[in-house]
Amino acid sequence: MKSMTGYGFSESVGEQFQLAVELKSYNNRYLDINHNIPYMLAPYEMEIDKKITDFASRGHVEVNIRVKNLASDVQLYVDEQAVKNYSEAFASIAALSGKALKPQLSDYLGSEGVLVSLKGNDSERYRQVLFETLQAALVQFSESKVREGSSTQRDLVRLGTVVSEGLDVIKSHANELEQMVKDTLRSRFVEMLGDQNYDENRILQEVAVMLVKYSVHEEIKRLGVHLKEYFSLLERSEPVGKRLDFLCQEMNREINTIGSKSQMVELNIQVVKMKDGLENIREQIRNIE
Repeated sequence: MKSMTGYGFSESVGEQFQLAVELKSYNNRYLDINHNIPYMLAPYEMEIDKKITDFASRGHVEVNIRVKNLASDVQLYVDEQAVKNYSEAFASIAALSGKALKPQLSDYLGSEGVLVSLKGNDSERYRQVLFETLQAALVQFSESKVREGSSTQRDLVRLGTVVSEGLDVIKSHANELEQMVKDTLRSRFVEMLGDQNYDENRILQEVAVMLVKYSVHEEIKRLGVHLKEYFSLLERSEPVGKRLDFLCQEMNREINTIGSKSQMVELNIQVVKMKDGLENIREQIRNIE
């Protein structure tokens, strides 16, 4: 079991540049990857995302990549045509003004377009270091997700046990609840009819109707099946968050039904405990894949 909360960081330092990768993730219904990377690494966004999907199936993942160049990658070029154009312009100015004009080197260097600087944008030179560093960060990222997931798993087992123990108590009182329904109906018939003759079959029919209405045996059985599946899912390594969320909805439905049928204080107490445990379970599974 993995948590959707994770963190990973790795850094590589070479002769030409320093590259750092930082990964953070939080809970989210689907996988959402947000990038904060230098423009020269933009061509690798899709490949970066593919690597991340090997380690995360759900969650909001923030990818921060920083590059610091340790050696200048600026290249300077002299625009020869620009120099010729400026020379002709200077000569024209001298001719038109009738004054001698001898351009200095500084005149050319200060003129726009003569000296052109080009910053290297060869993304390929970053590729190997980028993905080696990303892989190291992803391993750390995955390990943190597993640690968080293991902690959550232990808590989910504990909370599931709370629900399971409550179900055991309810199960032990289920027959008592049915007998209470039967006794209550019979006493009411006697109270209403007194010594008058009454149809025993009629009483049995009413009892049967009320037992269908108040019996919790079916709910106990279904809740037991759901709990068995719940503990089974907790042992699996693949993402189970969505399935657990659906299972919690089903368990909540059965617990609510038991609560609505219950006529016993003992059962009502257990229903409250189970609902509290289930609510805590739902809070926890919001953060697992």
